[in-house]
Amino acid sequence: MQVVYEDNHIIIVNKSSSEIVQGDKTGDIPLPETVKNYIKMRYNKPGNVFLGVVHRLDRPVSGLVVFARTSKALTRLNEMFRAGDVHKTYWAIVGKRPPCEGGTLEHWLVRNERQNKSYAYERERPGAKKAILDYRLIGESDRYFLLEINLRTGRHHQIRCQLARMGCPIKGDLKYGAPRSNRDGSISLHARKINFIHPVSQKAIEVTAALPDDALWKCFRRDGQ
Repeated sequence: MQVVYEDNHIIIVNKSSSEIVQGDKTGDIPLPETVKNYIKMRYNKPGNVFLGVVHRLDRPVSGLVVFARTSKALTRLNEMFRAGDVHKTYWAIVGKRPPCEGGTLEHWLVRNERQNKSYAYERERPGAKKAILDYRLIGESDRYFLLEINLRTGRHHQIRCQLARMGCPIKGDLKYGAPRSNRDGSISLHARKINFIHPVSQKAIEVTAALPDDALWKCFRRDGQ
């Protein structure tokens, strides 16, 4: 975990692919507890530290996670996420060139709770939710392609599912059709940038997360990134 922005009301961290935002059966320490300990130590706070979780990233995904440090910020951020007023940009490495260098993907996603997986369909069906994202090809190496994705909706496994449906599963994402896993158990999806109006100060906030310290990501790293 790396803290990339903090003030009295919010804190934004760049999480690694090994960290979990919500506790699970592994018993590993969830990211909110790590952030609470950081705040407690840095500001010498006695007693319990308040920290509100407003959104999540899948465990194998790296990148930006926003937390609220006050109840006022938590209430307002929750509403902003529901209203789509928080804009997130992701980078994904895929093994196949997309059919177009950029475009919009629209599908109907059905979530299978038992499998913890979503399925994409071209037409609406019972229980489906509409999913929309924009993508563009922004880099390539000898074997891989780098896509930038902007979400218009926030659905379960949306990027993973929709890119796979396009024929471009994310590198390492066995659940959605990648041919092999990444050595560290990650998938090559990174929550790269987030921007929104601060829920209390009303100032514009834009934060960019450094890329994972990994040989393949380094192939796509620009100067100063």
